[in-house]
Amino acid sequence: MKRRYVTVDVFTDRPFGGNQLAVVLDAQGLSTTQMQAIATEFNYSETTFVLPPSNAANDAHVRIFTPTTELPFAGHPNVGTAFVMARLAEKPPARLRFEEIAGLVPVEILIKDGSVVGAELTAPQHLSRMTEISAEQTAACLSLSASDVRTDCHPPQIVSVGTPFLVAELHSREALRTAKPNAAAFARTFPVDSAFAVYFYTSDVPTSEQPTDIQARMFFPGASGLIEDPATGSATVAAAALLADLDSRTDGELSLRVGQGLDMGRPSLLLTRVRKEGGKLVSAHVGGNCVAMMEGTFWLEGAS
Repeated sequence: MKRRYVTVDVFTDRPFGGNQLAVVLDAQGLSTTQMQAIATEFNYSETTFVLPPSNAANDAHVRIFTPTTELPFAGHPNVGTAFVMARLAEKPPARLRFEEIAGLVPVEILIKDGSVVGAELTAPQHLSRMTEISAEQTAACLSLSASDVRTDCHPPQIVSVGTPFLVAELHSREALRTAKPNAAAFARTFPVDSAFAVYFYTSDVPTSEQPTDIQARMFFPGASGLIEDPATGSATVAAAALLADLDSRTDGELSLRVGQGLDMGRPSLLLTRVRKEGGKLVSAHVGGNCVAMMEGTFWLEGAS
């Protein structure tokens, strides 16, 4: 059976930037094993599979696979899948609603001059703050020293709004730039509270990298060992929710412009906003631009 796919670069406004995503548009009838094999074949950080929703009020059931496993929720797959679906629609919708393992994910469509240019998701879960990890353990995962890890705002901590990550702040842009994943330290540290990756950032942003408010990187285990992700929406929105939770302001909207992928040659820009009312987080969002790259078909024997 012939299946359609589109690839897209997410969280960028130019080709060959951002994070790559493959979207399989007509996945009905594919088994979990087949989806995993297809995701492994694409070998992007994630591949999504668009299925009919179980509730007609929603737009699709979306399954998300890395080359090695299925995820309950992820950022750039939602943003990219919504962008692709809206771009192919006869009349682009204002919003799409995706059913996922982590819950219902609403995604707003970003339109400029009549064209679909990107999307913004709402995190499917409220912020969960879980295990704190020592500066020494965190630094070891990054091949840095404990003195590079900043703890005055928050300690390194597992946080989640759908998928858990270890989030840590570094003192300097230089430490962010020189960090390298350490396999032995990762094995000693993860998984904790189901977290599998470390997302680390700094607010020490040079003028040449502005108008971003922070620069970030993320290391995680991939099919070929520990690798880096160029744009991680789910971790970014979790980190933004953590920072908003720590902020002394009790009401309003807190926004951040997050740069990622610069140190690996795939510059990305992720725009976050977190709403607070009465000192509590109401919703957390992350979005950005997308660029359509390739489209085509593949054949899979035995698939109906």
